[in-house]
Amino acid sequence: MSENCNCGCGEHHHHHHAEEESKYDYVLKEYTAAMSDAEVAAKVKEIIDTKVAGNNTPEVKRFLFNCIDLTTLKCTDSEESVLAFTEKVNEFDDRYPDLENVAAICVYPNFAKIVSQSLEVEKVGIACVSGGFPSSQTFQEIKVAETALALHDGATEIDIVLSVGKFLSGDYESVCDEIQELKSICGEKHLKVILETGALKTSENIKKASILSIYSGADFIKTSTGKESPAATPEAAYVMCNTIKEYYTKTGTKIGFKPAGGINCVNDALVYYTIVKEVLGEEWLTNELFRLGTSRLANLLLSEIVGEETKFF
Repeated sequence: MSENCNCGCGEHHHHHHAEEESKYDYVLKEYTAAMSDAEVAAKVKEIIDTKVAGNNTPEVKRFLFNCIDLTTLKCTDSEESVLAFTEKVNEFDDRYPDLENVAAICVYPNFAKIVSQSLEVEKVGIACVSGGFPSSQTFQEIKVAETALALHDGATEIDIVLSVGKFLSGDYESVCDEIQELKSICGEKHLKVILETGALKTSENIKKASILSIYSGADFIKTSTGKESPAATPEAAYVMCNTIKEYYTKTGTKIGFKPAGGINCVNDALVYYTIVKEVLGEEWLTNELFRLGTSRLANLLLSEIVGEETKFF
């Protein structure tokens, strides 16, 4: 944080602003204000119109496949269905030995154990949605317990939803405290914070939510749960990637980005890849820093990679 306060008084910030301003206001002021929605839309349109076609290559599709968090979050999921889902990922290694597997399997926390016990592929992570997913509307004690239990049962990554209601009502302190506490439980394991950008609506809200999530310990910021409409949009992705870049410029710390929800075709994935490449650069084009939350996309990408319609997953 900068030494001087932003009021123009030249003083170091002691307590003379404490009543009016919280540390969260200070944090938000450290960042350039969000662009207007119209500016963001124009920038995104320019990137899509000029850059996406050039990334439509077999190499990029192989890379994107390796960034998938292969996801099943249905009320009909069962031990049997999740076991079959995991076995497909195991089988993929034998069937397609020259392709990199998906990045992770993403499930509800009660299935962490079955995935952990049956997953045979070393490089594939086990991601669990937690913290009262998808609404984040439950007691913090429940969020803590759910996260701890998922980790205990073998989760290697945790995806939580920012408390959108608290954020929109301006209670940044509670929003940040919740994330910090859940990150402390995750320790070295990655915490992805879902902003639910469709509910945040404006570029300004998306930027603020991104900053507060990163400030509170998010290792990744993620667009959506897929349970609200609209889900991921290129405009939200652009704002989030710009915030990640600004944070990196200030701190040297790289935060990951995950679009999720509504990624229904290969072109959607290419659009997100292109936004990451144009805004954040090649350094972010690794599955350590870029994920795609989807189940539908896996077969579509695979079909294009192998050159014939394939329904493997």
